Amino acid sequence: MSSNGLLTNKVYGIYEERLEKEVSDGPIPKHIAIIMDGNRRYAREQGLDTKDGHRAGKEKIKDVLDWCMKMGVKTLTVYAFSTENFNREQEEVDFLMDLIGNSLRELADDPRVLENRVRLRAIGERDIIPEDMLEAIEYAERKTADFDKFNFNMAIAYGGRQEIVNAVKDVSARVKSGELDIADIDEDTISECMYTFDVSDPELVLRTSGEYRLSNFLLWQLAYSELYFTDVYWPSFRYIDFLRAIRSYQQRARRFGT
Repeated sequence: MSSNGLLTNKVYGIYEERLEKEVSDGPIPKHIAIIMDGNRRYAREQGLDTKDGHRAGKEKIKDVLDWCMKMGVKTLTVYAFSTENFNREQEEVDFLMDLIGNSLRELADDPRVLENRVRLRAIGERDIIPEDMLEAIEYAERKTADFDKFNFNMAIAYGGRQEIVNAVKDVSARVKSGELDIADIDEDTISECMYTFDVSDPELVLRTSGEYRLSNFLLWQLAYSELYFTDVYWPSFRYIDFLRAIRSYQQRARRFGT
């Protein structure tokens, strides 16, 4: 490495340490949700195969989970595979299903996950997920079911609108059975039917790759979330980028509509 490269790394190291201290002294969001975007564009710009971009994105999940535990973020939810993603070429869909399934199994066996008591869970439409993927999900959830220090949710075959539709169906069934009166339906009733019913709503949602949209992600839960967008592709997302997102959150006045 050249002397200029060494100097740059040293400067970045100093900046990262100062930024980490600054962020650590402020309020840390309990729940961060991430729309992981840019794997394919990252691969294209690096001259790599698309699958290599997805593989790099898979490894980045482990890094970000580590950063969340380090900074005291109790829940991390990532958008791994949407219902719309099933419209991609079948070869890519099959590859992603295998990759995500392997990721869940690796996380379930990861000493860091076990030592830090991270509960792993998948949220989404399980009836359209391949059997091999379901087995991986069940393995990860079963192995970490009793953990209660951190939560890691992976949205797979997920769509925010469909989640709301499912919640409405659940509430309607309770009304029809006489368990619930229509007059008693409120926001809490709906929230209790969401996949994330037992964790707090995300205070911060961030999206990588420079896109400025939510893409049908956690539409009910993000009502009062702070939004953060970065141009960095997901595989290139750094600890500094993570800290900057939290700092942006800390600099905002959260009024919740008041």
